[in-house]
Amino acid sequence: MKKLILPLLGLLAAGAVLTAVNAQAETQLTVYTAFEADQLQDYAERFNAAHPDIKIQWVRDSTGIITAKLLAEKDNPQADVIWGLAATSLLLMKGEGMLEPYAPKGLEKLDEKFRGDSNPPSWVGLDAWVASVCFNTVEAERLKLPQPTSWQDLTKPVYKGHVAMPNPNSSGTGFLDVSSWLQMFGEEKGWAFMDQLHENIAFYTHSGSKPCKDAARGEIPIGISFAYRAAQSKAEGAPLEIIIPSEGVGWDMEAAAIVKGTFNMDAAKTLMDWAISEDAMKMYNQNYAVVGITALSKPVKFFPEGISKAMIKNDFEWAAQNRKRILDEWQKRYDSKSEPKS
Repeated sequence: MKKLILPLLGLLAAGAVLTAVNAQAETQLTVYTAFEADQLQDYAERFNAAHPDIKIQWVRDSTGIITAKLLAEKDNPQADVIWGLAATSLLLMKGEGMLEPYAPKGLEKLDEKFRGDSNPPSWVGLDAWVASVCFNTVEAERLKLPQPTSWQDLTKPVYKGHVAMPNPNSSGTGFLDVSSWLQMFGEEKGWAFMDQLHENIAFYTHSGSKPCKDAARGEIPIGISFAYRAAQSKAEGAPLEIIIPSEGVGWDMEAAAIVKGTFNMDAAKTLMDWAISEDAMKMYNQNYAVVGITALSKPVKFFPEGISKAMIKNDFEWAAQNRKRILDEWQKRYDSKSEPKS
């Protein structure tokens, strides 16, 4: 009996050693993100299928909140990687010296506008998310509301109390709306437009997708949001028209970067390599019509035609440099209609 026990104990000991080695070999990355919550599980599963030795601990919130959290942690960073945050936010962090420059494998395949201009770049773009208007046709018919075709239409008295949009202090979508209006119309006319729009706003949300979700449920007839959420809601059967205003639409990139000071540099680089791979781009393209490797961009069901042509020439550097000034001015003028923060 002793002869059987000793080999068994030896096998158990060996198994314990292997388990310990495997535990040591597995790396955990803390990743800050503003990816939509319903995308995260799929993204993590696809990455882990390719790299089972790296596990991701997600810290997810809206763009404004994640940006503020990263800036607050500047002197004691808690994140290893940022994967899925607005390029304008990453440009802000680049200016603060918070990002570790890195040229991921396959960088040469990215469209030039989807990467930082330094060499190596401090950040890389993944996909573009584009502003749009979600218009509930059933509610509009009930309320006898005409279908708007432009941003200026939304300032007409007929829409008073029937429009929702994101608060730009909380939401990247809200900020791209505000910064794009200031670029399209000029600062004086841009603020005048927002003054008029404010008269028709029922409430400002703290999420970029919520105005469209609310419109899809009929809680508000018009939600200023972004095309991915509008297309998804329409695919789920919501009675929505997805409107691309005639003046053009703001947009931003979901981008990725390594946080300076990470203790998991090799794993962080592995995630960055995968984040701009063709496999990842095809994954993003399931949700977004415009991705970093433009040759891989294919139409997405229910996305409006001509959306890429409607995207304005967005000055991301200007938006990043003026972010605080813009947000402070917006807060002073319009925050009285913001929903309570949950």
